[in-house]
Amino acid sequence: MKRFLILEDGRFFAGAGLGASIISTGELAIHTGNYGYQEALTDPTNAGKILAFTTPLIGATGINTIDYESINPLIKGVIMNDVVASSANNNELQDLSSFLIEKKIPAIYQVDTRALVHLLQTEEKIKVSIMDTNDAHAFDQIKALVLPKNKSAMYSTKNAYAAPNVGKSIAVIDLGLKHSMLRSLSLRKVNVTVLPASATKTDIQNLRPDGIVISNGPGKTDEVLPTLAPILTEFYGKLPILGIGLGFLAIADFLNFAITPLPHAFNGTNYPVIEQNSDRIWQTAMNISNLIYPDSMKMNLDQEFFDIHTDLVAGFVNLADKVVATAFNPEGSPGSWEASRIFDTFLKMME
Repeated sequence: MKRFLILEDGRFFAGAGLGASIISTGELAIHTGNYGYQEALTDPTNAGKILAFTTPLIGATGINTIDYESINPLIKGVIMNDVVASSANNNELQDLSSFLIEKKIPAIYQVDTRALVHLLQTEEKIKVSIMDTNDAHAFDQIKALVLPKNKSAMYSTKNAYAAPNVGKSIAVIDLGLKHSMLRSLSLRKVNVTVLPASATKTDIQNLRPDGIVISNGPGKTDEVLPTLAPILTEFYGKLPILGIGLGFLAIADFLNFAITPLPHAFNGTNYPVIEQNSDRIWQTAMNISNLIYPDSMKMNLDQEFFDIHTDLVAGFVNLADKVVATAFNPEGSPGSWEASRIFDTFLKMME
C-alpha cells in the first residue's frame, strides 16, 4: 500500500504503508536510539508526535508485555527506513504490524529518514501528515490542522491511583509518566500514589508523603507551572523533590533558571552527560527540547550534569534544599541504567 509523508511546506516523501490505514498529523520527531523501539512508541512524552527512527531496521524483536511505557500509545504515526513486519515465531511476542493496527497508529517505511534528520537540524518544528495522496487537497488539510497544546493535562491520569509497596511514601505528579519510572521506585520499596497534573498542594498535604516526584511528560513549562508553582512554593526545601524531563524544566523555571531551546531535540538513548564533581561520563536517555544556561543558576549546588554536546546543564542536585532534577530519564528504558542512582540520591534525602 503506497502512502505519503506530507510536510506542511509542500515537500513530501513517498513510501509503503504499514499499520492503521488512517490519516494522521503530528509534529515530526527523530528518535536516535538503536534499540528500544517499543519503549519509544509507548513513551507518553512522544504524545502527538510522528516519530522517525534513524536506526535502519525496526520490528525484528517484536512487541512484548513488559516494555510498555503506557498501555495506549499516544504517538500519531511512525516513520521508518525499513521494517520487519512479522517477528520470529514466538507466542509471547506480537509483531509490529499487528501492534500498530491494534493501537490505530499509521506508519510509513521506505523513507529516507536521514533527510528528515537534516531538515530538523535547520527547522525547530515541522508539522507532517501520513496520507494516501500528495495532491493539493492533502497539503490544504495539513495546513488547516492545528497541533494540540497543553498535552500534559490531556494525557495525565484523570484520577489518583496507588502503586503500593512498603517503605517511604511518595506522591508522583503525573505529567505523562513512564511505567518504568514507577517500576524503578517499586524496586526500591517505595509506596507511590500517582496524582493527576491538576493536583493541588492540598491533595499532596492530605497524603503526607515523604517526598514528591514531578514526572516527565509532553507539555511545556508555561502550561504546567501555573499548577505546579503553588506546590513548589509550599514544599520546596521542606520535602525532597525529584523532577524528571518536563519536571526538571518546571523546577528550573520555578527557580528562575534560564531555559534555552536545544539546536534540535534530544530523543534517544545515546546522550552523554558529564558529572561535574568526578568528570565521570554517564550515557543517558533523553526526550527533551530544552536545557539550562549554567550562568543562570545562582545557587550553591552539590552536583551538576552537563550535556557534552552543548555544555548546557542537564541535571543538578541541591542537598540543602532537598531537590534533584534531571533532563535525562534515570530509569533509561530504553537506554543505559547508569543514571538509575539518581533515584538512590532522591531516596537518601528522605532518610
